[in-house]
Amino acid sequence: MSEHTVSSFDDDLDRVDRLIRDMGERAGEMVRNATHALLTSDTGLAQRVISDDAILDERQRELDDRSIALIARRQPMAQDLRSVVGAIRMAADLERIGDLAKNIAKRVGAVGVAAMPKTPSASIEQMSDLVLEQVEGVIRDYMAHDAAALTELRSEDEKIDIKYTAVFRELLTYMMEDPRNITTCTHLLFCAKNLERIGDHVTNIAENAYYVLTGKQLPMARPKQDETSVPMLAE
Repeated sequence: MSEHTVSSFDDDLDRVDRLIRDMGERAGEMVRNATHALLTSDTGLAQRVISDDAILDERQRELDDRSIALIARRQPMAQDLRSVVGAIRMAADLERIGDLAKNIAKRVGAVGVAAMPKTPSASIEQMSDLVLEQVEGVIRDYMAHDAAALTELRSEDEKIDIKYTAVFRELLTYMMEDPRNITTCTHLLFCAKNLERIGDHVTNIAENAYYVLTGKQLPMARPKQDETSVPMLAE
């Protein structure tokens, strides 16, 4: 392979990495804005999150197209192939994070700031901070080629699971205390579940990123909160 070909190939890989970074930054911004819109009843910001989801989808399509073309043209081997396939997988999880942020934003109008219970809203904000730290951290660690940090970040998902269980029980208490809280708290429950699911997608990204960097799979078993006592919510 000539020096020019190697340089061109490296440029192709760099473009794929830049798309992952850009998707990660946009996904993180969507999570931040969706939660802020929910807690402040900012319908304009919520609409921006919904619009941003289409941009994130387009970035994923661009990454898929570039990755497939790169495989077809370059026929990469070993670590280079892992990088391309791993990028496709990570992009799919980032796109799903955008979908979940959009789901939160779509509930902003239904909640309303006047009906927002103060204590649960603080708990959801704390949960969102944990999730956002994970979203931003996984992209930062991948770009820094820090496999050890990715391993640690993966184990941090348990904190999000524990926080989700606490938020669920808190909101359930509010609904039992006053039936007028049921509608608002139900919307907040779905938003909290979406945040918890974002944490799961970050875990997937961390696992794929670790494999790209090391060629090794992380152990299947990882800390995971037992949710058998918490009813599952679906969007």
